[in-house]
Amino acid sequence: MKRIPYLHLILFLLTLLSTLVAGAVFQKGINILKEPWRISEGAPFALTLMAILLSHELSHYLASKRHHTKATLPYFIPAPITLIGTFGAFIKMKSPIITRRALIDIGASGPIAGFVLSVIASVIGLSYSTVVPVAETKGIAISLGDSLLYSFLSNLVIGEIPDTHEILLHPVAFAGWLGLFVTSLNLIPIGQLDGGHIAFAFLGKKHEGLSKILVSALLVLGLFSLLRAVADEYQIHLLRWVSELGSRLPIFWRAGPSGEYSCSFSD
Repeated sequence: MKRIPYLHLILFLLTLLSTLVAGAVFQKGINILKEPWRISEGAPFALTLMAILLSHELSHYLASKRHHTKATLPYFIPAPITLIGTFGAFIKMKSPIITRRALIDIGASGPIAGFVLSVIASVIGLSYSTVVPVAETKGIAISLGDSLLYSFLSNLVIGEIPDTHEILLHPVAFAGWLGLFVTSLNLIPIGQLDGGHIAFAFLGKKHEGLSKILVSALLVLGLFSLLRAVADEYQIHLLRWVSELGSRLPIFWRAGPSGEYSCSFSD
């Protein structure tokens, strides 16, 4: 008689709950402490994201079974009080993968399934998304990075967007965007990522050198992004400092030929 996988079920339910909270609070702006019954409004985001994660991990699991490799059921990782409500999911391999074919099949099956569901979710979600003026998103929305694929899907479903407007993503579209983002990260050929397993199947020990190069490149890019963010923040503070300094100077010091003054920065 097989044992009931209590730990897997508990983690799944906790992650479902935390993604429901994330969908209700951050996607719908609901205060669940005052209106706990409205947590169900986070379901479009939560169910879509959980379906993408579940399809990814179950594809790994079923591919492992097909190649007679022992693997656990998925472990979901809840992340309460975060934007997306989860840190993802994983399975553990309990026996070695002995053939290159098996390693490729097991490594690639998850990203393929997750990618397909992410594209479907993105298309459905974009059809329910709205186009709003940029001014209406200030302070209430987070600007997401764009990819060639998501730009293509946006143009396909919504059409060309004027520079003065932005797409306010439906929760299902946001879950689809997250699925594509996580899948792309997971395919980086580094270490124990799915991309790392696939690269190891093709390159063998040469994968270690590639992995070190890519890790170094990612560290450099991360440092560059951090410095850029600090520089942008410094520029804002510098602009405020100049403005405050100018307001304290005598009027004849800060007036130009027309009686006005300005301060501008350019990239």
